[in-house]
Amino acid sequence: MSPEPGSPDAAPVTSSTKSRPGGSRRTGARRREARLGRLVRPAAALLSGGLLAASLPPTGLWPLAVIGFAGAWVVTDGQALGSRAALGLLTGAGQFGPALFWVTSFSAPGYPILVMLESCFVAVAFAAVPPRRFRLAAFPAAVTLAEWLRDSWPFGGFPLGGAALGQAQGPLLPASRLVGGLGMLALAALAGAAAGSIFTRAVLAVLAAGSARNGAGSRARGRRVGLSSTAVAAAVLLAMAAAGHFAPRGGRPTGTRLVAAVQGGGPRGLRAYETNPVAPFRRQMAESGLLSRGPALVVWPEDTVALTGRLRGSTAQARLSQLARRTDATLVAGVTDLVGAHHFLNRAVAWSPSGQIVGSYEKVHRVPFGEYVPWRPLISKLVNLRAVPRDAIAGHHPGILSTPAGHLGVLISYEVFFSARSRASISAGASVLLVPTNTSSYLSGQVPAQELAASRIRAVEEGRALVQVSPTGFSAFVLRSGRVEARTSLGAPGVLERTVHLYHGSTVFQDLGQRPVLAVSCLALGAAWVPVRTRRRHGRSGLPAGDPSLH
Repeated sequence: MSPEPGSPDAAPVTSSTKSRPGGSRRTGARRREARLGRLVRPAAALLSGGLLAASLPPTGLWPLAVIGFAGAWVVTDGQALGSRAALGLLTGAGQFGPALFWVTSFSAPGYPILVMLESCFVAVAFAAVPPRRFRLAAFPAAVTLAEWLRDSWPFGGFPLGGAALGQAQGPLLPASRLVGGLGMLALAALAGAAAGSIFTRAVLAVLAAGSARNGAGSRARGRRVGLSSTAVAAAVLLAMAAAGHFAPRGGRPTGTRLVAAVQGGGPRGLRAYETNPVAPFRRQMAESGLLSRGPALVVWPEDTVALTGRLRGSTAQARLSQLARRTDATLVAGVTDLVGAHHFLNRAVAWSPSGQIVGSYEKVHRVPFGEYVPWRPLISKLVNLRAVPRDAIAGHHPGILSTPAGHLGVLISYEVFFSARSRASISAGASVLLVPTNTSSYLSGQVPAQELAASRIRAVEEGRALVQVSPTGFSAFVLRSGRVEARTSLGAPGVLERTVHLYHGSTVFQDLGQRPVLAVSCLALGAAWVPVRTRRRHGRSGLPAGDPSLH
């Protein structure tokens, strides 16, 4: 006979599965959900990175970056620090694996190393975001700071494959007049975080509909606060996009110049040691023979005047002087000349219409492992450095050429990916930007397309028209609005002629640079962690810890 309830022999009442029917089923469901999450989250992280890669040129589907950031937001929500870092590493692999695939044609062993290195920046960014609270501000801040670090270190940074390049074709481009390319990335990440927050809340609302009402008021308050934060984020995005259209665009035009960009054409995907160094020069001269005396400025690409000695007194100098006199134009050409047995100069040299050399700019920001090899004595024992037999000597001055055609700002090839170089040129008085480059060694269109995207961002940031010239493309004219007015095809020869406006003035970004974006990002990320530490102290003291549903 069973003891009566309340008798000394009665069993104590506990929270066993018998006292809560269905408890074992819910526990099993949670375990299955956890196992599923361990499989789905890594796959979703890779997919999010893949969407970021697909937003980049040459694909250029810029909305995919917002979806990719939203996916990264969702998969890291509520995860422990180690899990966030691991998911960030997978997201980075999904992004940089495809975005840097062109590296395989130069160094198959170096490709996975580079992808892993770049992915580590994403891992650090995701680990720095709090697992739940105040993530809406912390997520874009961490992404922005990680990208700034990636653009700066090591070896001066490596911006190729960055998500900001995909936004050059999107509606956020005008905002770069205010906050630059880095700020444009922050806005794209904020848009993704807001979209991810809305998705997360929609899922939570569905789950909460079938749960007990215990704590419903607290969750409702959390949802209201979260939705308010999302509304604020949307307002910031709309305000910045609109403000970019009305922000100072770099002053008024001070004149015009008819500019000719000469693309000699030729084969692609060949290293320097695999080609005759004289061939690009001959092709450039052949296309330049089509020029009349109309242009005020003729621009040749980088590295099309490759010399085994110095420029002065060479046959190439005589022929270029003759070309300047024949066309009655200022001529700017990319020249590489040797300095001793182990070094060379990468320069943009200007000739006046009278055929005299009137200026020279030496490239400051060199390509690591492309134009110089860090720790060459050590690296040479590990890999074959035949493709980089000499190191370029770095310049130390702003990219500016004062010529009869005007004050020309010069960003040689790789330098166009760095806003500091264009800002230095404008500060020195440049009224137009030139980007002589050489992308002939790249077989695919990935790097030329990303470089053109960088040119579009620099043109808007500085409020200057930009002329990009490559021996095999892309050569292009970019308006200061970022619109590509004309562009050549890859590999084909051709001459583009357009009237270019010269400007005198500055944008907000030119005046302030990246400092405001970095300061706001540091403050947002730091402030996001303060409530977490405060909550932990409250939890230890027995005070309410707050609703963890606030994001």
